[in-house]
Amino acid sequence: MGRTYIVEETVGQYLSNISLQGKAFVSGLLIGQCSSQKDYVILATRTPPKEEQDESSKHSKAKLDNLDEEWATEHANQVSRMLPGGLLVLGVFIITTLEMGNEFQNTLHRLVFAVEKSMNKKRLWNFTDEEVSERVTLHFCSSTKKIFCRTYDIHNPKSSAKPADWKYQNGLSASWLSLECTVYINIHVPLSTTSVSYTLEKNTKNGLIHWAKQIENSIYLINGQVKDEDCDLLEGQLLNSDHRSTATVQICSGSVNLKGAVKCRAYIHSNKPKVKDAVQAMKRDILNTVADRCEILFEDLLLNEIPEKKDSEKEFHILPHRVFVPIPGSTVMLCDYKFGDESAEEIRDHFIEMLDHMIQIEDLEIAEEINTACVSSSMNTEASLDNTDDEPSKQPIKTTIVLKIQQNIGVIAAFAVAALAAGISFHYFSD
Repeated sequence: MGRTYIVEETVGQYLSNISLQGKAFVSGLLIGQCSSQKDYVILATRTPPKEEQDESSKHSKAKLDNLDEEWATEHANQVSRMLPGGLLVLGVFIITTLEMGNEFQNTLHRLVFAVEKSMNKKRLWNFTDEEVSERVTLHFCSSTKKIFCRTYDIHNPKSSAKPADWKYQNGLSASWLSLECTVYINIHVPLSTTSVSYTLEKNTKNGLIHWAKQIENSIYLINGQVKDEDCDLLEGQLLNSDHRSTATVQICSGSVNLKGAVKCRAYIHSNKPKVKDAVQAMKRDILNTVADRCEILFEDLLLNEIPEKKDSEKEFHILPHRVFVPIPGSTVMLCDYKFGDESAEEIRDHFIEMLDHMIQIEDLEIAEEINTACVSSSMNTEASLDNTDDEPSKQPIKTTIVLKIQQNIGVIAAFAVAALAAGISFHYFSD
C-alpha cells in the first residue's frame, strides 16, 4: 500500500483555480511535512513563468519536453529558504488539460529528482536512514479535476512510481506546534596558510560545515533533563547524559567570524509528535537559516560586484534579517530575508512571486532589528581556538542545549555553551 498524503483543503482550491491561459501545462511545488505514518501537505505554489516563456506561450503551446528544469529547481531553491524547520518541499505538481499519460509521468519523474538533487547540495545536514525517502508527484487535470498521485524513492533514481492516497482535510495545520529560539552565534573559522588564499565564501562554507557538526551533536534538555527521543514531546522518561567537546589552539594566518543573534522557528504536526521530531526540526532550522543568510550575502556581493579585500585588510558584512509571514488559517509562518536597504514592499513582492499567494505588508514580521548577525574576516591572526571531538583537552567544554517546555503557557528556556556557539533561548507554543 502506498503512502497517504493529508492535504489542506485550500491546496485543492488553489490547484483548481490555476488558469492555464492557453499554456500546455503549469508546474509547481508541494510543501509540507513528513512523518513515519503519513505526510502532510499544507501549501502548493506554482513556478513563476520566465518572461520569454510567457511571451512564447501566446503564439504556440509549449510541450512538456520544453519544461525548464533549471528554472524549476531554482524556484525550489528559493522556496526552500522560505521554509522554517520541519517543513520541506515534498514534491512537485503539473496541471494540464489532458488526463494522465506516460509523457506526464516521465516529466514528473525527471522534475522531482532534479528538484531534490538541487536542494540537497545546499544542506548542511543529511536525512537519517529512518526518515521517509519518498517524494510525491501530482498530476491535476484541469478539465476533469481528476488527480493522479504517485511517489518515487529519491535514493533510487531508477525507482518506479508507486500509487499514493491524496486526502483533503480542513484546517490541517491550524493547531500545529510552534518552537522558537534565538541563537547567539559566534562562529570562529581559523584559516591556515593554504585556506587563507580561498575566497571568503569558500572559507565561510567550510567553517559552517564544521559548526554544523556541533549543532547536530548538541544535547537537548527538556524541563532540565534529557528525554528519550522516542517519547512523546510532552512526556517521556528522563535519562542521564554527559556530552563534552574539547577546545584546541592552532596557529592560523587569518580568520572568518560569524557573530550575532538569529531567530529560528520550527513547526511540528500535532499528531503525537516525538521528542526527536521537535529536536530535529529545530536543529535543521538553525543550520538552514545561518547557511541561507551567508549564501544570500555572497549572492548579493556578486550581484553588486563588490570586490573582496586583499592581504591584511578586514572585511565586514551584515547578514540579512529574517522576516516571517503567516499562512492564513494556520499556525505556520513562512520566512524570507531582508537587507537593511530593502523596503517592505520589495519583500512582500518577493513573497508573492515565490509563493503565488497574496501577502499584506502589515503581515510581515521582521524577526531581528537590533543585534543582527554579521560576517567578518581578517588576516595574519597568530592563533585561534578551534573545536574538535577527536583530541583530548585538559579543560573540556560542555556542549549542551537545554529546553524547558510548559504546555499552554508556552515558554521554553534554553542555554548552550560551546567552543564556537554562545546561548540559545527556545519558546514552545501549543494550542
